[in-house]
Amino acid sequence: MRSAARRHHSSPGAAPLPREDAAHKASRPSGSSGRIDAAYGHLAAALGDDAVLGPGSDLSAYEDPYAFGSSEDFRCSGAVLPRSVEEVQAVLAIANQHGIPIWTVSTGRNLGYGGAAPRVSGAIVLDMQRMNRILEVDEEHAYALVEPGVRFVDLYEHLREHRLKLWMSAPSLGWGSVVGNALERGIGYTPYGDHAAQICGMEVVLANGDVVRTGMGALPGATTWQMYKGGYGPSLDGLFLQSNLGIVTKLGLWLMPQPDGMMSCTVRFQRESDLEAAVDVLASLRRREIIQSNAQLGNVLRDVAHRYPRSRWYDGPGAMPDEVLEGVRRDLGIGWWWILRFGLYGDKELLGARFRIVQREFSRIPGAEITGHEHLASGSDGLHAWEVEGPAGRLAGVPGFFSLNALKFRGDDCGHLDFSPIVASSGREAARVYNHVKARAREHGIDYLAGFTAGVRHLNHVFTILYEKHDAEQTSSAAALLDALIREMGRQGIGEYRAHLAFMDLIGDQFSFNEHALRRLNETLKDALDPNGILSPGKQGIWPAASRKQRAGTR
Repeated sequence: MRSAARRHHSSPGAAPLPREDAAHKASRPSGSSGRIDAAYGHLAAALGDDAVLGPGSDLSAYEDPYAFGSSEDFRCSGAVLPRSVEEVQAVLAIANQHGIPIWTVSTGRNLGYGGAAPRVSGAIVLDMQRMNRILEVDEEHAYALVEPGVRFVDLYEHLREHRLKLWMSAPSLGWGSVVGNALERGIGYTPYGDHAAQICGMEVVLANGDVVRTGMGALPGATTWQMYKGGYGPSLDGLFLQSNLGIVTKLGLWLMPQPDGMMSCTVRFQRESDLEAAVDVLASLRRREIIQSNAQLGNVLRDVAHRYPRSRWYDGPGAMPDEVLEGVRRDLGIGWWWILRFGLYGDKELLGARFRIVQREFSRIPGAEITGHEHLASGSDGLHAWEVEGPAGRLAGVPGFFSLNALKFRGDDCGHLDFSPIVASSGREAARVYNHVKARAREHGIDYLAGFTAGVRHLNHVFTILYEKHDAEQTSSAAALLDALIREMGRQGIGEYRAHLAFMDLIGDQFSFNEHALRRLNETLKDALDPNGILSPGKQGIWPAASRKQRAGTR
């Protein structure tokens, strides 16, 4: 069954805050204000006045909502909101003509990493939210073809409205773009939670306006565009992940066939030192595919931060002391230090067999408490995702907003940065990284909300660094902590998988094998595909040639 297409509307040691570097400055729009005004006039003529927000418009939606320090370095001159591929091409033609960089966002919800703000001050934000059609959902072959403005909540409601026997995967917050999240290598909590791995077929507009379809989509009238990733010749889809080499206007994404049942599981570990053993057992179960979904392991402070304000127990300076955290545990009757959540999938017999293995393996850790709750099909058409209620919903791909609660932990003016390294799925390595980060966080006066999401062979360690935006000392400490962690982990062979605007160059600097051979290759591609350097300059530390020359001249 293919569903009909549908349109949606829509501190100690603190270092200076990251500042604009020479490459950043070199990529700023040049020329007089009259030239910039002319560019916006051409954009309005091509797209219509309602699609253009020029200088003087309310551009607050395109600022980082959790900006630390001054946001002047990441402030756009305006925004354009195209409705079609043809309008995207028109924007690119005008940007090339006037030499004005554009910064592409799908819906601009990349929070903790800069939101919809551009890397280069004065750039035009190319906001794709009006391109929000679900073009196709194929139930038989379990895929969707969507535009960048389609949000997780939109795709979920589409599947629900048409009662399709398919589950999607959603990240912690459901308001973002399906396309944007996959392109940024985002993660969810079903067996299809590696969102980039589910990509199959793209339509991309290059800087010169040329439209390319990857994989089997290059064949006119292709019948397997979303079914076979390889295509014919080199596979190019990866070029457009976290990329400034083109603008993705359509994306194929594999969906999960609806299972007969699911079991939401929780394991609680009593001691902080249980981390090593917990990760080793978890890693083995993931590699053996006993646990099929991304599994999330968090410390007690991370869990408490999603439920209560910090001021209930501590409102003093610096990180929450250990003795205060012990008081929190007593007050709330929490007997554990780590909590692990994951899903099992299949019919009742399979669920029972998998859960018995999980119980056996985790019970080897003294004091571990393992619980599971079955969600079984209520009828002949299987278990619908919307039948899984409460916190277990994310394990069924139900988009939610619970993670926003953590922003109340430090008060109503809370911001956050995310430290997001990739760590080997080894208990010894996880414990080493945990202890190192905990010590650094304490030195900088930052509470350590530790979380590990277990893939098959790696851990995404996402540390949400919370701070009060109005407090200059806290914001400076948060930025200094992130700076220190990036550098120290880089020296230990551990790199981040996502980056805030202000730290893109620094993170890119860590990937320095063979005198930055990867960067040089990316720059070669950038110069070939975008010779005028208009597409998202500086994204992931990849700069146009003119900016690189300016940057080299200041070293």
